[in-house]
Amino acid sequence: MGLVNLLRKTCRKTLFTTPSHGQRFFIYHKLRNLYKYDISETDAYNPQEALSKAQEAAAKIYGTKSTSFLTNGSTSGIIASVLTCTEQGDKVLIWKGAHPCHANAVRLAGAVPVYYDLDINDKFGVPLAVNPILIENILKKEQIKALIVTSPTYEGIVSDIKAIKKVCKQYGTYLIVDEAHGALYPFSENLPQSAVKDADFTVQSLHKTAGGLNPTALLHCSCGLDVSKALSLINTTSPSYPLLASIEANINYLNSKRGRKNLENIISTIKTLRSECKNYEFFGDDITKILVKHPNYNGYELSEILFEKYNIEDEKTNDKSTMLLCGIGTSTKNINRLFNALNRIK
Repeated sequence: MGLVNLLRKTCRKTLFTTPSHGQRFFIYHKLRNLYKYDISETDAYNPQEALSKAQEAAAKIYGTKSTSFLTNGSTSGIIASVLTCTEQGDKVLIWKGAHPCHANAVRLAGAVPVYYDLDINDKFGVPLAVNPILIENILKKEQIKALIVTSPTYEGIVSDIKAIKKVCKQYGTYLIVDEAHGALYPFSENLPQSAVKDADFTVQSLHKTAGGLNPTALLHCSCGLDVSKALSLINTTSPSYPLLASIEANINYLNSKRGRKNLENIISTIKTLRSECKNYEFFGDDITKILVKHPNYNGYELSEILFEKYNIEDEKTNDKSTMLLCGIGTSTKNINRLFNALNRIK
């Protein structure tokens, strides 16, 4: 791993450079190892070469034309995607309930937002997938330069990206997929298919479910456009090399036999939970988002019982259902603990 080795070599030097903690000064002693590896871009020998090689290796793993490491969250990936494929005055189609960075990206590009809405599943109280027919009807009426789709949604609802891409291609519209909550998809056939090979731009948050440090993320490009200029406009010139190295290590772990086996064990344990919790209803395309409904309690009540009686905290809840999020760091022991708690709630 090039970036990791680069940090190991550099931290052995005697430094008279910024940052000052690189000179063995630790304000918070318990994090001294992190301080030690937090080097400046001027300290290491040719850090850009190591970063380029790491990103090229990642692109091969994901099967994309380019993969960029992000240390400012998926937000920066969405903004860079919009800046890359639009010009001032272009129209960008976005979901009304999307993350604020979608609308902010459109504003920063000087483009014009056009909004679409999603149907709601009344039983679970969550938004449903994007309907390709809805998108086509809008593209027929409006000259849309780019479309942003959130897939999966927070609750694990996945849209048909292949069908949506087909519509976009017909009307010359770039497709940007916010796959922030789907970073595990490329590493298991038991999870929904990732958008990385179909969408023009796909953004994933490693820190949400894939075990990455906050706020590490990835921007995948499969359309051949160069995102580097846009990224240079919004990123710092003093990147965090510990974060960049953690992205490289994170991807290599997910793609390893050990990482894939760990993920399959998690998925298998969740499948058992869903099949054996007889009194509950489950919903969603992504099994790692446990969207659950109890027959006798609303979502808030179930959330409170889990928290107060069993010391289990959910990720998100509404008046209909509760969602508990699992990721690569979720132990099968904790999933079984949740299983036992759910079965005790009558």
